[in-house]
Amino acid sequence: MKPVLIIRTGRAPAPIRARHGDFPHWFRLGAQLSTQRMCVVDVEAGETLPPPSEVAGALITGSAAMVTDRAAWSERTAGWIRDAMDEQLPLFGVCYGHQLMAHALGGRVDYLPGGREIGTVTIQMLDEAKSDPLTDKLPSEFRVHATHEQSVLELPKDATVLASSARDPHHLVRYGANAMSAQFHPEFNADVMRAYIDRKHHDMRREGFDPHNAFRQVAPTPLARRLFRQFSRHHGLASR
Repeated sequence: MKPVLIIRTGRAPAPIRARHGDFPHWFRLGAQLSTQRMCVVDVEAGETLPPPSEVAGALITGSAAMVTDRAAWSERTAGWIRDAMDEQLPLFGVCYGHQLMAHALGGRVDYLPGGREIGTVTIQMLDEAKSDPLTDKLPSEFRVHATHEQSVLELPKDATVLASSARDPHHLVRYGANAMSAQFHPEFNADVMRAYIDRKHHDMRREGFDPHNAFRQVAPTPLARRLFRQFSRHHGLASR
């Protein structure tokens, strides 16, 4: 059986890692992956990705890096994404992974107008979501966890937006039959979201946001987690 690839594009901050774990652990739980089948490749550290034909699918993590920096490791990963799309490999990108997929496929990424989006936010499902096999049974809106400064400002050709927030019009995007990406973090739980807000409270104040209000508004996001799990199950990646 081919492994399920987690493309690690960064790490959670050290204090958060120490208390809550890190992206591969959160992705394993959120997507219900088997530890025996999961393969983590740290592209930010220079590790080499296997050919797309050698894996069953790939999940791409978030990062503190910026896609607009065009780091060599990031651009190499963008090339791998294009190859994976040619092979119709199941792909799900999250936050940085979402932005990197859009960039790799011809979209434009830059700083989100108005500053960062952080906290538990409400996303609205668009009409296109009603005919998508992974979102057709979701309610018209639900809560998700988000923390990002950059965003997908222009979509790649033929991409379909499935959900947006008040701040970001491209929160959930589909690229063909087997590939999706989310600006929000389906792998976060409420404790992790609170930890990110606590860590960013000085930046939030400087940018005119109220970190205490954002902290109070944090709530569970079971539908975001369910979507991640459904993607994994739909493409045969989840443990049985």
